[in-house]
Amino acid sequence: MRSPWISIDFLGITFFNKTSSTVETLTIDKRKEERVIVDMGGPTINDAFPNLQGETQISKDFDLYEYLGDSWGIIFMHPGDFTPVCTTELGAAASLEPEFDKRNVKVCGFSCNDSSSHLEWINDIKVATGFQVNFPLFCDPDRAHATNLGILDETNKDAKGLPMTVRSVYIVKPNKQVALMMTYPASSGRNFDEIIRAVDTLQLTQDHSVATPANWKPGEKVIVNFPLSDAAATEKFGEDGYEVCKLPSEEGKDLAKHYLRFTEDPTLSNSDK
Repeated sequence: MRSPWISIDFLGITFFNKTSSTVETLTIDKRKEERVIVDMGGPTINDAFPNLQGETQISKDFDLYEYLGDSWGIIFMHPGDFTPVCTTELGAAASLEPEFDKRNVKVCGFSCNDSSSHLEWINDIKVATGFQVNFPLFCDPDRAHATNLGILDETNKDAKGLPMTVRSVYIVKPNKQVALMMTYPASSGRNFDEIIRAVDTLQLTQDHSVATPANWKPGEKVIVNFPLSDAAATEKFGEDGYEVCKLPSEEGKDLAKHYLRFTEDPTLSNSDK
């Protein structure tokens, strides 16, 4: 977890008080101009994602860890209920429920509204997109969890003047560690094809000694894990199990490891190759 920020200059000390979720300034010179710095920390890759405990539209005593169990998880952050882009996104997520199930992924939404608001919004989502939201939408009307996650945007406020959440996506591994994060501005809808693709690459590379190249899709060639020497790669994939990309920087050198080597997607069956 990143520490709360502190900014010091000759005019004063500005810091974020994580306990009260406020920006506080100790002014030394009255000429100091007011400024807002937004860096509220929160989980990043390989941190444990906090256990969300509270209310959803389904339950009054929701526990994220209990809900996820041994599954992978995707947590979608939304600025608020009845927002146009998020309405289309939740419909898209609901439409992909069979794809998430195939990948052992459970989905959870998150918005700074209460359960009655969530239920009313879900009705709109069904009419607008044709898909029913069956996964939980976590309620955070007082923004306590959003503050802890560091996802509040001080430049984007609701009608009450309260900061709204940024539209982050967290993909969480079965051990509850953050595997991947994506953050979108309010104006840009999330690409769910990429989210599904990201799950595929994360699950593949967790189970096999490979990495995935740009724009990779299941079934396409993958990259031999960089830490493996050529000897280790041969032992792992076989004598003819991978190919070395001939690169000018390596030409004429006797190397124990070539850095760019391709092999077949290890999840393909023999009949698929």
